[in-house]
Amino acid sequence: MGESRGRVKVETSPKRIRAYVGGHLVADTRNPALVWEIPYYPTLYVPLADLHAKLEATGSTEHSPSRGEATLYDVVVDGTVVKTAASRYLASPIPELRDLVKLHFDAMDEWLEEDEPIYVHPRDPYKRVDILASSRHVVVEVDGVTVADSHQPRILFETGLPPRYYLPLPDVRMDLLRPSDLHTHCPYKGTASYWHLDTGEDVHENIVWIYRSPLPESQKVTGLACFYNEKVDITIDGEPVSRPRTPFS
Repeated sequence: MGESRGRVKVETSPKRIRAYVGGHLVADTRNPALVWEIPYYPTLYVPLADLHAKLEATGSTEHSPSRGEATLYDVVVDGTVVKTAASRYLASPIPELRDLVKLHFDAMDEWLEEDEPIYVHPRDPYKRVDILASSRHVVVEVDGVTVADSHQPRILFETGLPPRYYLPLPDVRMDLLRPSDLHTHCPYKGTASYWHLDTGEDVHENIVWIYRSPLPESQKVTGLACFYNEKVDITIDGEPVSRPRTPFS
């Protein structure tokens, strides 16, 4: 059965949650559960009674040290079958999970919080994003080359992450940037596009990003460039800033 682990955090959310596949409603609940399976963000579970689809057991199981043995299911709705798209912890050591269904987030075509879509993963009610205009002097160097120098950053403060310095494009060495095909998605900010940085000494892949059309709550970073603090040398008002250790390091 594997080792046991400390109890995960479980709480009920007041938000209405809906999930769709192929335009068909899979679940509609006003009592979703947020389960912190990992520390960074919660996973959505829905009451079995609020499911609008059929679950068909796959015959497979999956073990979690904290949640117990999961039975895996295909999700069937209006003739559409989504393979291994749901899990149930029928005998979980966490009683709150036993009557809930985890619909695998990426297996659904669309998720709604109330009437607004959510992407990547559920929003964490304990995570906050503040974007503040600043007059701090921000200098970014890579390989000893100054790649950005700005007195008008927008500083994005996000719970659990280092401050991010979003800089106007005229303050960035755009001549050193090379377009990348990479796009990433954030449930709080939207879709980011990336550049590689060519300093002449080396090419640093996907080290700079921009939100061209961010979500409404992050509009203040629209069209600004940001560098990974973890991968560049940043000076703020003449003081060097240590590179932080994060999952992006």
